[in-house]
Amino acid sequence: MRYMFIVSGPEDHGAAGPPPPALFEEIGRLIEQDTKSGRLVSYGGLRPTSSAARVRIVNGKVITTDGPFTEAKEVIGGFSIYDFKSREEALAEARKFMELHRKHWPAWQGHVEIRQMFEAEDDVRETQIEGSRALEQARAGADHAGR
Repeated sequence: MRYMFIVSGPEDHGAAGPPPPALFEEIGRLIEQDTKSGRLVSYGGLRPTSSAARVRIVNGKVITTDGPFTEAKEVIGGFSIYDFKSREEALAEARKFMELHRKHWPAWQGHVEIRQMFEAEDDVRETQIEGSRALEQARAGADHAGR
């Protein structure tokens, strides 16, 4: 089962200060470990909302708004996609990730939202299933055809 972790917190770190180097080192080790185990599928951090834009529909019109988004109390700072055997395994990994933050950046306050992703066996439209599954299958087919 694939799960997306969505990490959110205040964009202005204020009293918490910037993330300490020790936190990045520990997260790097966690990424390496989870990559080797095959559980980590993808991950990434996001730039500040000052370089972002929103495209939304308001009263039937498509509206584009450039960041920063001052009304946002919390912003998404990063994501990861994991392949776990159970929800309990996903929760344990999220707790481990947040424990690193508590230990190395104790003044920071934020959260990780854990969302299970649609799979092929779910009763959904093909377009709702994670795109990387289709890309993996397409690459495997191309590799096999090239042999």
